[in-house]
Amino acid sequence: MKTKKIFIDCHVFDYGFQGTRTYIQGLYLELIKNKEIEFYFAATDINNLKSVFGDSENIHYVEYKSKNKFYRLLIDIPLLIKKNNIDFAHFQYIVPPFKKCKYINSIHDVLFIDFPEHFPKLSSIKNEFLYKYSAKKSEIILTGSQYSKNRIETHFKINNVFTTVYGVESVFYDSYDKKEVQEKVKTKYGYENIIIYVSRHEPRKNHYRLLKAFIDLKLYENHHLLLIGDITFRDEKFDNLLEESSKEIKEKIILKKKVAYNEMLQFLRASVLAVYPSFAEGFGLPPLETIAAKVPTLCSNATSMSEFDFFGEDFINPADFEEIKRKISYKLSNINEKRQEELSILVEKKYNWNEAAHSFIDIINKESIKN
Repeated sequence: MKTKKIFIDCHVFDYGFQGTRTYIQGLYLELIKNKEIEFYFAATDINNLKSVFGDSENIHYVEYKSKNKFYRLLIDIPLLIKKNNIDFAHFQYIVPPFKKCKYINSIHDVLFIDFPEHFPKLSSIKNEFLYKYSAKKSEIILTGSQYSKNRIETHFKINNVFTTVYGVESVFYDSYDKKEVQEKVKTKYGYENIIIYVSRHEPRKNHYRLLKAFIDLKLYENHHLLLIGDITFRDEKFDNLLEESSKEIKEKIILKKKVAYNEMLQFLRASVLAVYPSFAEGFGLPPLETIAAKVPTLCSNATSMSEFDFFGEDFINPADFEEIKRKISYKLSNINEKRQEELSILVEKKYNWNEAAHSFIDIINKESIKN
């Protein structure tokens, strides 16, 4: 059998943590175990990629000459695909117009179409055109939930969308001494009793209500609110609330953009609560990661996240501010370690990258035999 060559656009690794980076990392850490496939990982910072995927005979790293997205899509990628005789190229949302191989396109959501109030209008118009163009130019469309599959097929009038489970990396299930981790984080950073939210910043992520709940409940007296993620779109309500807050409150609110993976993991393990109040997600991997690490977690019950029915009483309505406050207060006061153990086991069985990798291989094998 001819060895397949897969090119993976990893430009998201040049920036902060977000769902697409976690997705690529989790899926390909499992896929690279298949020695019948050669993998070509591409980014401007290939040393960062090497620290994630390591060295192996079937792993290659190719460097983009520029971070400019137009140069990357129009020049860098087509040249690299042609030079390395690639069979499949895997992208997130947008593909290059000059096609030199078969395209795999992971479209995690089209939320900007269904929830235009949470997105800048011009950006939504641009993305709807680009996503639809890219979808029709791709042989394979991958997404992570039945919700997203239905929305993509409906909006783009296509029928080549495949749902593959998203997994949680095994490191999140590793055992650790919580008190020891908390003490290390406190000593090094000064943070204690952390309430964490890992997500890029934009209005639909609902950072505003989380911040307001943190202030209204006076949690700043004994807790730190740690928000990890790059800013995609400014949220004026969040910015204004933060700016108007007292020095005492501001000192307890930590905004971090790009952090090292191991550092993020330490922050997560040290946290007493994780809150994910997003209005809309195409999948929603971060709350599964905190559940895996046995961190008490509250999760939005909107859109694709409603498929995480095991959250039960830990679901929150992202539009109901009083419910968000009530459940945060309750969760901080009622630690149930047995429930966290049970949820971690459930997530490990249902959401794992091994299953995702097997589905991925089956899909590209079927596509390979087509003309």
